[in-house]
Amino acid sequence: MDYNILIGGSAGQGVDTVGTFVEKALKRMGYYVFSNKDYMSRIRGGHNFTLVRFSDNPLCAHKDDVDVIIALNEETVRVHREKLTPNGKVVCDVAFGKEDDKNLNLPLKEAAKNAGNPKVMGSAAVGATLKLFGIQTAKLEEFLNEVYDGEILAANLKAVEEGYKMVDTIFQTTPPPGEDKHILINGNEAVALGTVAAGCTFYSAYPMTPATGIMSYLAKLQEDANIVVEQAEDEIAAIIMALGASYGGVRAMTGSSGGGFALMVEAMGFAGIGEIPLVVAEVQRPGPATGLPTRTEQADLKFIINCSQGEFPLMVIAIRDVQDAFYQTTRAFNLAEKYQMPVVIVSDQYLADYYQTVEPFDFSKVTIDRQLAGEEAINSDGVYRRYSLTENGISPRIIPGKIENQLVFVDSDEHDEEGHITESAQVRVEMVNKRMKKLEELKKELQEPVKVGEEKGKTLLVAWGSTYGPLKEATERLVSEGISVTSLIFGDIWPLPEKEFIELAKTAEKIVNIEGNATGQLKDIIRQQTGVNCVQSILKYDGRAFSSQELYNRIKGEVL
Repeated sequence: MDYNILIGGSAGQGVDTVGTFVEKALKRMGYYVFSNKDYMSRIRGGHNFTLVRFSDNPLCAHKDDVDVIIALNEETVRVHREKLTPNGKVVCDVAFGKEDDKNLNLPLKEAAKNAGNPKVMGSAAVGATLKLFGIQTAKLEEFLNEVYDGEILAANLKAVEEGYKMVDTIFQTTPPPGEDKHILINGNEAVALGTVAAGCTFYSAYPMTPATGIMSYLAKLQEDANIVVEQAEDEIAAIIMALGASYGGVRAMTGSSGGGFALMVEAMGFAGIGEIPLVVAEVQRPGPATGLPTRTEQADLKFIINCSQGEFPLMVIAIRDVQDAFYQTTRAFNLAEKYQMPVVIVSDQYLADYYQTVEPFDFSKVTIDRQLAGEEAINSDGVYRRYSLTENGISPRIIPGKIENQLVFVDSDEHDEEGHITESAQVRVEMVNKRMKKLEELKKELQEPVKVGEEKGKTLLVAWGSTYGPLKEATERLVSEGISVTSLIFGDIWPLPEKEFIELAKTAEKIVNIEGNATGQLKDIIRQQTGVNCVQSILKYDGRAFSSQELYNRIKGEVL
């Protein structure tokens, strides 16, 4: 069983609210849910829609075919009608529904009016939709009781009841696989929870879609989670605040999207030369400049890897789904402090905003490893050298003010072992070598890409980040048809883990990169680091994410 519901209308009509009603009702029934949003960069008007997919099996991507359209305006019917499956139906009001065997022209507005509030038409539509699938409304009513009260609650409940009476069941559903034991969470929220679990106590940022959700969610948690959330005047201030907090000894993080991250790059270099641990979330949207603020793309990868002037160690982790978002965020803090370097978590609007039912995060799996030194860091001459030359490039780090009579110098100029400014050619070389040694150490604990499909397929597909879910579904479908395919989806991406890829590349007949950008940025990095060339690319840069169906069709049509 695998159904897809589309809720469409203009901004301000309640598309998001109605989508939430559907998500919550299905999730609380015990079904697996995957929902994603397509919205325009405006407060009112335009055309927005939410897709809510549900199944009795785990879901990791959206799909394009739609079984039911909840149309809050006429435009929704016109734009999406062609997506309906052969048995698909449109739930709409009689005022704009044309006579059509696909349309269920229902008195939704009248039902809302009779319920006492014309604004609850969407609830009547949800009631009708649940009935189409033969799903009881008890869990929806339970949710409504939690979020509303008084007349608003009564109107919504009445509208759901009226809508439920308007139609008959059409679709066959199987019982949910079990009780509701999962959480429904999106990528930004998962990053925020990972931040809390990692023991971060300071987050500073300036609002920028689609990264804002991390700050908003942390702000809701700040009292319970004991974290300070600061909205800075701009991204430059945000990252400098985070660096100051980290230098002072607390775990700190900042986040933004491409344009905001562009303002942070000078400070990224400061983190590099000052060896200040820092975690940065870069939630991509299509650029350049303002680009498409509410859409998705994977086009900032090379920019992130090459951010700021000069050369310094940096780690980039592309998160793949909401589970990965939580655990990789906690890992990023430990790596940033162990190697005293900036670690960038790369996400995108698709992953930031889609909701997925997953197993609850296991906080017992999270370790907090501060890697801070104590008095053993003081040399025999009684002097603490913040940038002492060591075999692995990692110097003992103490918290300023914690050890009496010891100073912790920091400077954006080149410096000696104590932190004093220098222009010595010898010291310059020693310090560059010391910092870059960290990358060699880091490479020993890189995580290889996730492998899906055959152990060694004739066709090797490579991708990164949020393409994981759609590619996983597409690959499994291809393999089920007897097609020899293996997919590697990179998470750790800089430095690039090479072992698994090189091993599979030796036997693959064709290597194809799949990315949400116009130039194949991962392909270039792979060629630069391994000398192996991807012979073909499947790229998408229209501001929308790949669906599993789209990838399946393009792989079969363009590659196989």
